[in-house]
Amino acid sequence: MNAAEKITKNLQDVQAAIYSACQRAGRNEKDVTLMAVTKYAADEDVLALLNTGKVRHIGESRVQQAFTRWTTPSFAKYNTVKHFIGHLQRNKAAQAAKLFDFIDSIDDIRTAQALEEHAKALAKKLYVLVQIKLTDRETQSGVALTDAPRLLEQLKQLPYLCPCGYMAIAPQTDDPQTLRPLFKAVKTAFDRDFPLSLPQRYLSLGMSADFEVAVEEGSTLPRVGSKLFA
Repeated sequence: MNAAEKITKNLQDVQAAIYSACQRAGRNEKDVTLMAVTKYAADEDVLALLNTGKVRHIGESRVQQAFTRWTTPSFAKYNTVKHFIGHLQRNKAAQAAKLFDFIDSIDDIRTAQALEEHAKALAKKLYVLVQIKLTDRETQSGVALTDAPRLLEQLKQLPYLCPCGYMAIAPQTDDPQTLRPLFKAVKTAFDRDFPLSLPQRYLSLGMSADFEVAVEEGSTLPRVGSKLFA
């Protein structure tokens, strides 16, 4: 099995796991969109994934690296939806606004205001997700779940930003009983704050280690990297 075949097999396995999680939870698998986290993957592996034609949403966390990759002809020809999923520094806001369709990690109104300024200059609507902090790690970005509605209301005042969901990173554990109440709490807040009438709404929970539990608990945009590219 060559590298491209391995990635195709990995994708099939992830898709099957999402389908099974939806079945267990009584959900329609069409309500779940897989995001491929490409930030650590080799270029040839990302191209192999894109060549399957089955993944459009991609996640990157380093602005300059992503800009270099996705503006080259071999990558730019693909019709992708680009998400920035890392901590965004304000001095990178201009480049991020130009490259990405979504900024999934908003936790600071000043960064959002910088994005608004650059999006306005580009005459571009930029979709944003508020990042929720679910861990006690000081290095982890995000706002407390109780503070998210206030930040959301501030974002709604910025005409070129379209807040459309919540993103959260769970603690590093493989214990579903630890994860479920955390995911449930974010899902409850998401349903309260983002009505079904919105044209786009995303609840981004779950990574390679915990995406099945996250999908069972309502995630619509799991972020999977190592399970695809390992």
